This record gives sequence, structure tokens and C-alpha cells, in this order.
Amino acid sequence: MDEYSRFVDWDKMDVTVQSQDAKELTCTEFQELKQLARQGYWAKNHSLRAKVYHKLISNIPCRTVTPDANVYRDIVVKIVGKRNSSSLPLPEFVDNSLVPTYCLNAEGIGAVRKIILCIANQFPDISFCPALPSVIALLLHYSKDEAECFEQVCRILACNDPSKRLIDQTFLAFESSCMTFGDLVNKYCQAAHKLMVAVSEDVLEVYSDWQRWLFGELPMVYIARVFDVFLVEGYKVLYRVALALLKFFHKVRAGQPMESESIQQDIRAFVRDIAKSVSPERLLEKAFAIRLFSRKEIQLLQMANEKALQQKGITVKQKRQNVHLAVHAENFKSEIVSVKEMRDIWSWIPERFALCQPLLLFTTLEHGCSLSRFYSHSEGHEPTLLLIKTTAKEVCGAYLSTDWSERRRGGNKLSFFGTGGVLCVRLQPEVERYEWVIIKNPELATTGSEPENHTPPASSTLSSGSVPSDPSDRLSPFLSARHFNLPSKTASMFMAGSSECIIIGGGDGQALYLDADLNHGRTSHCNTFNNQPLCSESFQISVLEVWGFRDTMNG
Repeated sequence: MDEYSRFVDWDKMDVTVQSQDAKELTCTEFQELKQLARQGYWAKNHSLRAKVYHKLISNIPCRTVTPDANVYRDIVVKIVGKRNSSSLPLPEFVDNSLVPTYCLNAEGIGAVRKIILCIANQFPDISFCPALPSVIALLLHYSKDEAECFEQVCRILACNDPSKRLIDQTFLAFESSCMTFGDLVNKYCQAAHKLMVAVSEDVLEVYSDWQRWLFGELPMVYIARVFDVFLVEGYKVLYRVALALLKFFHKVRAGQPMESESIQQDIRAFVRDIAKSVSPERLLEKAFAIRLFSRKEIQLLQMANEKALQQKGITVKQKRQNVHLAVHAENFKSEIVSVKEMRDIWSWIPERFALCQPLLLFTTLEHGCSLSRFYSHSEGHEPTLLLIKTTAKEVCGAYLSTDWSERRRGGNKLSFFGTGGVLCVRLQPEVERYEWVIIKNPELATTGSEPENHTPPASSTLSSGSVPSDPSDRLSPFLSARHFNLPSKTASMFMAGSSECIIIGGGDGQALYLDADLNHGRTSHCNTFNNQPLCSESFQISVLEVWGFRDTMNG
């Protein structure tokens, strides 16, 4: 067929989709490249795609000493010797059972293993890289020989641009990406997430398959289209496509009984057979229709998840704790919510806290109806969960991302603080959750802004503004209001507290207002969360509880 056909079994390829029209790629502008990649400009011409891949990969900024084709030619005989390449044992950092063949011929299938072993020799720091076999198998389609493929893969692995994440190479990076994917599902695929929580014992274990869906189960023609865009736009594309796969799975399978014993197996089977229901074009169209967080926000979330794993000592592969059982029936007791309701709430919180167990910090039944005691028991804990039961037996509350001690930064003025991670919830009489308005409507804000000084409306005694960054090297908080050009100050009124009251949400009303005696409260629509009232608009508190998050892995 062409000079890049050496490893391809053309009998297994759908040659009807291949065009031999001579095409060239002359553009170098990122936006134009991005459009062409998404449109599949080079997808139907095997030779052109090979040339584009070479061009894109050669432009990846790499470490000074990055192994090239000559290194491969020097080491392959020493490493592989005369052994049969198809039976070569693979290093532990890849899954031996998941080496896709992608319509490769026998020589190509053997070459995948040889290249993996040579990469293991040259990259001793790689400790966990399940995507590697798939990337090698795919790039062999577009390489003249093994050495050229080796060089291209090495450039991807040796990328040293801190803003350009490509392939996870450690268990810490992989596991934090799984947690980040779980967080994104929770925000952008709520119906699918609800199904996962209902039918699986460990939701994070299901989401830990997300890279396997792409680099293992997805058919060749699909992963090649994903890779086209990935080489231009980077890691965020992978999240987009995995979210789209989950959305399609839920749409196609909703209401149907499970086909196997586990939802994990069902999703894998769906992705393997995706051609029955979704075309590559439709998959990408769905992926790019998801209005995802900015690259910067996703990077912050990933870093926060990595930090949480490091603090728990989870840096190498180990048996996963069952997240679903973080709320234990035998030792969980609340006067407001049942075990099932608390597990539902636990399924909404960020993955890095879902590994923790609920810890009761404050309850009006034991500590009395006092706002000062509320603060003294809650401060020093971040995040916290506020739950309220009214005398009318309605239940509502909020997941609060920031330590209540931050309220003091406003001096004696009641000032807003917190991040877009705050969540308002209603549990009784029906379940509803309200997130920061910018999450569902990102077009309301642009990202990458400098901090704004918010001034209060004349009719209000409140000052609002995001907390200035800590002078220490503390991570900038995920979804911090200062990362966004917000349409108005009311879009970031997350939480506020004084000796007189507590407020959650603001702008044309307050999602929750509680008085100093923790006795009476109000709720209404507010601009920050675009919520409906969480219960009766004026209510009397029967019981109020504050829950923290206890790290069970560190005692």
C-alpha cells in the first residue's frame, strides 16, 4: 500500500475508508491544526496520517537525552536476542493480558513486545504505564520500521513540558487520573454516575478502567481518531472521550438488565462493540460537546488528587480500599440522615475525600444551639458537611470546601470565601443537588483571569471576594473564583460566617441563612448556585450536624 505498511495486516483493515488522494498538511497554526484533527483531515489517508504523526511528535519538547532510532538498533539484539518475540515476558509496568493487536500482522505483534522491552531498558523510572502497548501498536501502523516507532514513543514518554501531560508513567499519576476522571463524571455525567453508584460496590474501581476503555477496548479506527486529536490537544482529550463513552453507555443501556456479573465487564464489552451503536465521528462530536473545566482547573484537580494519595501513602499499586464502604452501617449514626442517604452524599463529593470516613464534629443535640460552639468544633477541618433537619422533617445542607476559620480574613465584616467546589443539597422530601452555576454554564465566565477585587452591592452589608492566595507554596484551590473572569460578584458568593449568622450562596437571595442561635433559617434561590429553595423558605431547625472527613488509612 505505502512505505508505512510493513506491520499492517491489510486484510483486517477496512480499506474502504482509506483514500489514496494525495494530500499535504501545510498549516502550522494550533487552532487550524486543532480543527483539522477534530474533522479527521488525515484520518482517511494512511501515508498522510503517518507524516502528520511524525511532524507532531517531532515537535514535542523532550529531555536533552532522549533515546532515538539508533539507540534501538544498538540495544534490541542484546535485549531480545534470538528469543521468539511473541513469547517475550513483559515488564511489570504493563498489563500482560492487555496488548492490543490493532490489525497488525505477525511481525507487528512481535514488534510491540520488543519495543516495550527496549523502552523498559531505557526508561528505568517508568513504574506503571498500562497505555504503553496500545500506543506502540498504534504507532507501528505509521512507522517504517521498529526503530522509528521506538523513537516516536520515546519522544512521547520523554516530554518535559510541565503543561503538556501525555502518558501516565507511575501508579501515582495513573491513580490520580482515575480519581480526577471520577470527579469529572460526578460533575458532567450525573445520570451515569448515579447508575454506577447503584450497581457497583466500588465506583472508583469502575472509573479506574477509564484508560483501559481507550487504550485496550476501543477498536483501532476509533483510538486512531482519538490519537489524531490527542497529539494536537493533549491529555484533556482522553478525559473528554472517556466521558462521552460513559454517556453513550448509559444512553444505550439505561433501563436494561446487566449483561454480565459486573458493570465493569458491561462497559468494557460496550466499548469493544461500540461500532454497533456509535460512529467515531459521533463519539468525538459528543466528546467535544462536553463543556469541560479548563486545562488549568483539571491540572489543579489532578495535583490535589496526587497530593491526597501521597499523604495516604498510596504511591505504588496495592489492593484498593472499598470506597463504597467508607460509610459503615455499624459505626455510622446520624439523627438526620440514614446510611443510604450518607452514601449518596459520599458519591457526590470529590474522589480524594471519598476514601475518608464521616466524622461527627458538631451536633446541636450534644453541643447546644450556639454558633460560637459550631465554629470551635468545625474550624481546623476542611472540607465539612453541614446537615439540617427542620421541624417539618425536611432535610437539606451543604458540602463546604473551605475551613470556617477563613471567615476571619474579612476582619469584622461578613465576607464570602470558599471555592466553586461548594455544593448545596436537598435530601427530604426529594433529592436534589445544586453546584456552582459556572460548572453547568462555563460560558458565563472565562478562565485564566487575575484576581478580582469584588465590592459589595450598595444595598448589602456583605463584602465578597475570593481569599487571596496563601504566601506559602499551598496549591491554588481547585475551582478558586480567582481563576475565572466572573460576570458579577454574585457568581462567587460561596460561604460566609460571622458571630451573627452563617450564609451559603448569595446574589438575589441566599441558598441558606442560619441565625446565631442555630434555631431559625431561611432559604431561597441565589445566583451562585441557581438553586431552588432547599426546603420551606422560612424554617425552624430541629437538628443540625457538621461532619468532617477522617482519613482511615492514616489511622
